[in-house]
Order: sequence, then C-alpha cells, then structure tokens
Amino acid sequence: MARILIVDDSPSQLLGLKRIVEKLGHETLTAEDGAAGVEVAKREIPDLILMDVVMPNLNGFQATRTISKDAATAHIPVVLVTTKDQETDKVWGMRQGAKAYVTKPIKEDELIATLKELLPA
Repeated sequence: MARILIVDDSPSQLLGLKRIVEKLGHETLTAEDGAAGVEVAKREIPDLILMDVVMPNLNGFQATRTISKDAATAHIPVVLVTTKDQETDKVWGMRQGAKAYVTKPIKEDELIATLKELLPA
C-alpha cells in the first residue's frame, strides 16, 4: 500500500482525510501547513500528497510549486483538496504542478477514484 502525506491546517479535515485514506489500507503522514508539508515531503518521500490550499505560512499553491520544482520530490503527485472551487483556482493549481484538484466538502467516492488513478496499482 501507499504512503500518503495529508497537509491541512484544519484538525477535522485532517482526521476526515486520514480516515478515508486509511480505510483504503494506505499509511498516512500529516503536516499542519504548507511549510511543514514541504519539509515532510522532502524527508519522507511519500507516494502521493493531499494538499489543502488555504493555510498559514506557505499556502498549498506555493507548497505544491516548491514540491513540483524540487528534483527530489517532483515525481510525487500532488492532489489539491480545497474549498477554492473557481475554475481560475483549478487552472492555477494545475499550473503549480498539481496532478488533480478535489473540492471540499469531500465526496469520498471522488477522492477514492482520484487516489486509484494516481497511485501505481
């Protein structure tokens, strides 16, 4: 099973995402803001990252750009998981290096389908 890093500053969102990911049998790592997410990604090299956008210190767009531009972490797919649901937000997120964009409130089946699509079988 995969190791998935969940980056979100909301404890309830973190718990909800963790529950869905662990129910699928994956191992989870967590970080509470973008800067910590970048640090954990570089240290742990997870198989996939679920990244919130609106966070203190380093927002999810900035953290995704940092991860996707670093040779050590560029191969890790980043899924932006956010309340920002405008088309311009989605386009901007994908331009920062995200591989998928899921809006909150999370639809569990949509998140599971995205994980299955991006993780190696």
